[in-house]
Amino acid sequence: MNENVTADPIIETRVGDTPITLLGTAHVSRKSAEAVERMIDSGEYQAVAVELCASRHHALSEPEALAQMDLLQVLRQGKAAMVTANLAMGAYQQRLAEQYGIEPGAEMRAAMHGAASHELPLLLIDREIGTTLKRTAANLSWWKRWTLFSGLLVSLVSHEDVEEDEIEKLKEGDMLETAFAEFAHDRKDLYTPLIAERDRYMAAKLLIAAREHTGKRILAVVGAGHLKGIGEQLQRSGDPQAELTELDRLPPKSRWPKLIPWLIVGLVVFGFYLGFSRSTELGWQLIQDWVLINGGLSALGALIAAAHPLTVVTAFVAAPITSLNPTIGAGMVTAAAELVLRKPQVRDFSALRFDTTSLRGWWRNRVSRTLLVFLFSTLGSAAGTYLAGFRIFDRLTG
Repeated sequence: MNENVTADPIIETRVGDTPITLLGTAHVSRKSAEAVERMIDSGEYQAVAVELCASRHHALSEPEALAQMDLLQVLRQGKAAMVTANLAMGAYQQRLAEQYGIEPGAEMRAAMHGAASHELPLLLIDREIGTTLKRTAANLSWWKRWTLFSGLLVSLVSHEDVEEDEIEKLKEGDMLETAFAEFAHDRKDLYTPLIAERDRYMAAKLLIAAREHTGKRILAVVGAGHLKGIGEQLQRSGDPQAELTELDRLPPKSRWPKLIPWLIVGLVVFGFYLGFSRSTELGWQLIQDWVLINGGLSALGALIAAAHPLTVVTAFVAAPITSLNPTIGAGMVTAAAELVLRKPQVRDFSALRFDTTSLRGWWRNRVSRTLLVFLFSTLGSAAGTYLAGFRIFDRLTG
């Protein structure tokens, strides 16, 4: 394996009869995009591999896909948090573009365009971002997940300028790694699924591509931070298909997250039973506590999200009921109400990428505000469930 360090680092290697050139790019560098164009235009390569999964490829090739999003379907499928996180990362990219005149992912677009214009096969070698995030989440406790998620949203939608040192980090990795850069290199629970596993995954994909395109020279465009890891993995023996199967495996779902809500409901209903068995007055007092605390906090969440006044009322009424039925959440009801009362217009979807670059824009745009209504009213109801439960326990034991 020979390494040739130029403006962009390059590793020349070979898998059997197939030569592979690994080009380490900077994700916010115009020079990297120009280097990709130049190498593809040279005519030396018969296939182009890129550090993209199908989802990210779709986002780059069809940037207006947000305008076609079925918001109600997103909520029904439980993808509101994921869409919100994706919007926040998109807003971060937009801020970079506005602040520095840099378009993150330009080198990937250049590779896609070059492959298409020269009629070369385009190979997507990165793991699906959803799988990576799920495997990352499985390595963290629920508290660490929430702390990380909330911290990322706050930092990504901050109105402050992106610092120069953050730009330097982007030159070594990709958007996903940069978002976790503060933690990933110092913590194995993040580094392994976010970086090390993806090195193994992309190397396995390249090994399979080398077999399918025997004798053809492949140009692999990857972030400079992955260059060394992929290069080392390509020299190891093993079954690449088995490697992909292992790395694509989703962590088993724990039963506890599904059982805990039902357990809480059972305890609350049992508390009502004990209350009424002691006295009718106490029973109604417990129900009043449940409604006021649960409904009040969910309504407060909707109010913070600047929901329609009728949506706030809906949150107050729905939360105490939905909290006794874990199959449907308060957020689903409040978001549906907000969609009916303030139906997003075409311009809201079109402006989504730009509005979410500022905190005020999240509340101004009807699409992002509906997502906030869903998230905040859900959090309010969840907090209300636990606080009301403790209040009921306190009255019964007091």
